[in-house]
Amino acid sequence: MSEGIYGQSKIDGITLFLYLILVAIGFMAIFSSSHGAESFSLDFGTKYGKQLIWIAVSLTIGAVLFLMDVRFFEVFSYPIFAIFMVLLVLVMFLGTEVNGARSWFSIGSFRLQPAEFAKFGVALALARYVSDIDTDMKSRRYQMITAGIILLPIVLIILQGDAGSGLVFFSFVMVLYREGLSGTILVIGIVSIAIAVLTIAFGFVALIITLVILGAIISAFVYTNTRILRNLWLILAICIGFSKAVDFGFTRVLQIHQQKRIQVMLGLLDDPQGLGYNVNQSKIAIGSGGLLGKGYLQGTQTKGDFVPEQHTDFIFTSIGEEFGWVGSTVVIILFVLLFLRISFLAERQRSKFSRVYAYCVLSILFFHFLINIGMTINLAPVIGIPLPFFSYGGSSLISFTVLLFLLLRLDANRENELASDY
Repeated sequence: MSEGIYGQSKIDGITLFLYLILVAIGFMAIFSSSHGAESFSLDFGTKYGKQLIWIAVSLTIGAVLFLMDVRFFEVFSYPIFAIFMVLLVLVMFLGTEVNGARSWFSIGSFRLQPAEFAKFGVALALARYVSDIDTDMKSRRYQMITAGIILLPIVLIILQGDAGSGLVFFSFVMVLYREGLSGTILVIGIVSIAIAVLTIAFGFVALIITLVILGAIISAFVYTNTRILRNLWLILAICIGFSKAVDFGFTRVLQIHQQKRIQVMLGLLDDPQGLGYNVNQSKIAIGSGGLLGKGYLQGTQTKGDFVPEQHTDFIFTSIGEEFGWVGSTVVIILFVLLFLRISFLAERQRSKFSRVYAYCVLSILFFHFLINIGMTINLAPVIGIPLPFFSYGGSSLISFTVLLFLLLRLDANRENELASDY
């Protein structure tokens, strides 16, 4: 660990090391997926050349964060959140449309995606609000305000036509359980997911009929208890209403290709040469790597450009093909070690603001990791989100770096924090 800026503070060397290792492996994977590259040449016009620029920019911004007073981010959490929300609105009118979503600002040959940076703003706003001395996560009022902070960017991003990036923000809900949110809400979430899947799989009408029949059967056994009977049908009515909302969202909000991707993932649609092509080729590439892989720069699927978007959303397939099961496992272990370390950093914080922020970082990184790798092996729908520190692109790399490096800065300052909630 290196000596910090303030007194006895120290930057956590373990987390920084894991970050640098992941970024380095990610760059190697991007270089490999830059087809035809057999030897390294410093060409900033290539994908790996541009990624090298983004790595340098990210590290520079990270260094600047280490020099800043951490109180700045706590004091200006809400203004920073507001700025990113304004950017999410502006991009709908001034942005560039890519793959059916108007989510990017074009700056010369580079593009920036405000949705990636909005995660930083939400993390700060949540940390500030939840750590407030008056905030009680068991109170309905505070739960509604917290939900508003999370839902606002989701709505704005979905309006841009990028439902996948919007779904990432739901991961912030997990942070709230550490701060006292009732586990009942988690159960409701699991039931909601089940109802959503059943609605998509069997249709709204079929689900209504099933729920009504189920309600009638249960009512036959509890008809003498008016309170249970009333609550039963109230719950069924809510479930039916939610199912209708899911049906509307699936058929009217999601684009056709997004609907089909979900259907392919659920096994409801077989389309190996169409929308299922990406996942099918991804599984072939990973499977062809075997135990030890084909060797770096030797992946035939990678060199043959058989996996679409391999340098972005499907970057993990390059690892699977060239380094095999062993290499893929090593990468996953590195991510798990990073998650465990962040959890450790979160629990040793003296400031509640720092602890909540740390868990926000953990939730975002873990969600991206879980869904992205799940996409490549057909365990999650293809919603177009990057693998942290691996996928090509400046917006994602800078946003993940800022999230992580601010946590390191907050942790380095813990010796100077009062052991009280802000």
